[in-house]
Amino acid sequence: MQAFSKLPALALLFAFSISHTAVADTQATTLATYQKDAEKTGVIFNLPQWEKSPAQIQATTETAIFVGNERLKAIAGRKPEQMTFANTIAALDHAYYPVVAATYRTNTIHKTSPEKALREAAYEATKKLQKWLIDASFRQDVYQAVKTVADTNPAVSGEDAMYLKTVLRDYRRNGMELPEAKRQQLQKLKNHLNTLGLEFQTNITKANAIVEFSRKELEGLSDDFLTNKEILGEDDSYRVNANITWQTLEILRNAKREETRKRLSIARSSRAMKENTPLFTEILKTRAQIARLLGYDNWADYRIETKMAKNGKTARDFLQNLSSGLAPKFEQELATFTRLKAAETGKDEAKLYYWDIPYYKNQLKKNRYQIDTEKLKVFFELENTLSGMFSIFEELFGIKIQSVEAPYKWVDDLRLYTVTDASSNAPLGLIYMDMFPREGKYNHFAQFGITPGKRLQNGKYQRPVVALVCNFPPPANGKPSLLAYDHVETLFHEFGHALHSVLTQANYMEFSGTGVPRDFVEAPSQMLENWVRNKQVLDRFAVDYRDGKSKIPAETLDKIEAARLATIGTHYRRQLGFGLLDLTIHMTTDEGIFNNFIEVTNKIMSETYVPVPENTAFVASFGHLGGGYDAGYYGYAWADAISADMASVFKKAPRGLMDKKVGLRLRNEIYAVGGSREIDESIRSFLQREPSLEPFFEFIGLKKK
Repeated sequence: MQAFSKLPALALLFAFSISHTAVADTQATTLATYQKDAEKTGVIFNLPQWEKSPAQIQATTETAIFVGNERLKAIAGRKPEQMTFANTIAALDHAYYPVVAATYRTNTIHKTSPEKALREAAYEATKKLQKWLIDASFRQDVYQAVKTVADTNPAVSGEDAMYLKTVLRDYRRNGMELPEAKRQQLQKLKNHLNTLGLEFQTNITKANAIVEFSRKELEGLSDDFLTNKEILGEDDSYRVNANITWQTLEILRNAKREETRKRLSIARSSRAMKENTPLFTEILKTRAQIARLLGYDNWADYRIETKMAKNGKTARDFLQNLSSGLAPKFEQELATFTRLKAAETGKDEAKLYYWDIPYYKNQLKKNRYQIDTEKLKVFFELENTLSGMFSIFEELFGIKIQSVEAPYKWVDDLRLYTVTDASSNAPLGLIYMDMFPREGKYNHFAQFGITPGKRLQNGKYQRPVVALVCNFPPPANGKPSLLAYDHVETLFHEFGHALHSVLTQANYMEFSGTGVPRDFVEAPSQMLENWVRNKQVLDRFAVDYRDGKSKIPAETLDKIEAARLATIGTHYRRQLGFGLLDLTIHMTTDEGIFNNFIEVTNKIMSETYVPVPENTAFVASFGHLGGGYDAGYYGYAWADAISADMASVFKKAPRGLMDKKVGLRLRNEIYAVGGSREIDESIRSFLQREPSLEPFFEFIGLKKK
């Protein structure tokens, strides 16, 4: 998952953080060589000076706001004849930079710090900084300066022209041509929405979702799970955290007792329900008010206008058509799962429930395809998997990835890697990796930006820093961290976001790295999941850690692919359910729907997928919709169609998925340019042809009609 938006939407999960001025006083000696190479190539390659106390967080906030105000004051204070594109419009990117940087850093602290006091201080700082960003975007004096220059039709081209277009578009979408009273109302609503979104996300992270089980109730779970000290409680009881994804999936996929799966599923679907139900109603109403003030029919049309789909109807039609196309396959799969349940329970009239799907999917893999997901884990020891993934991307993209010691660690097992160009040794970026779950930490998988790439006013380039925040199973019981097969897909996916960020060459912060339309941003990362399905690629690193030589048999990978296609209907109908309910509640201004969003969303999910547990509200803990992917979840399926098309280019290349020529084209035409040109142009430049849906239909086992 990726979080990225440069201005008011900074409450998102993946934000970029650090000003180039916030450099650590003492760099680690292991970074000295990279610093010298950075100087030679005219780039800044620094780690952030992390705030370590609430007082430091407060000082950073105040300083960032002061600098931001001074820079905006300079833009607005020039006489009209002194205003140029460079000192007025391009200068906006520079003016916002210190506040955006501080916001990203405080957001990362809020999501990752083990210290509650720091998390709380960072949360308050993030709210304050984001309020400044919203208020600054409403400054009439700055807007008038921008308009003065824009009205001269400055002779700009390339990325500068794209930035001018984007700035004017965003001011229009911010209501700057509205009467003053409406602008003030809009500003107030946007600040209110931002605060609500932050609170919504925080309630999910803080949710208490512990479910206790006896050993008997966990029949079917592996010994590794049952002896894990994080789960094993006193008196042989087990405390499973429904707020931690890997623990939840282990239970839902393997627990033989239906009541166990049901209890955990209900707990998972009820997280933050009490706190977030009234909050989300208010969020929906506020979004609708903003959309109406700006002249849009609904929030979805407002949000999607800047994306590839352009409007809510196009996005919804895409999802509905895909849902209809998958209907026969979906029904066949449900029938198969129902037969499996009938056979296992001895009940001919067995009924399939929401909490049954993961379990019987796993049983199908075991029984029909002889795939034991537990036994596959021995091939994916974490350290070996990381090393193998790095070597693959090094070869493919012409880079080097090397481990260095982080001068400051917010947790002892934090990792840090440098990324450099293999041919020139030019430093490209730094990647933190925070691998394991803990109390108070963001509980899913995502890339968080820490330093956005940007061409500074002195001509030097600030190279990016990012963090992968993960929640993989930690080492336990004398065994290393062993990843499930889908965890490896997730690792390749999230590292793809990191590469998208650190390989950027965009001049403006606005366009750097993943600063692309949200319904495209997942495509490059989803594409990289294909590498985990390829025998030649896996043989480079997927070996049994116990003997260091046994590899996954080709027939096993064939069975994994067959099982994927045999369950693709249920996979996508679930995703489409999320997308359709998201659009439904955002393609309306009906307060009746907002007040009853639980009933509405549960009904859509139940009709598109399978009936959800009664008296639950999974949307209350659906972090995507709290801010960032609102009216945008359709983008996962949309991006899947693009990613399949992109992957087909590799598959047809002379060296397949390891074709360096195609890899460098991906780096140059997608990663490097970011959002600095129209995304359709970038896609065509990589494909070297017009886009096609045929690879996607093949990927999901459908023929185009």
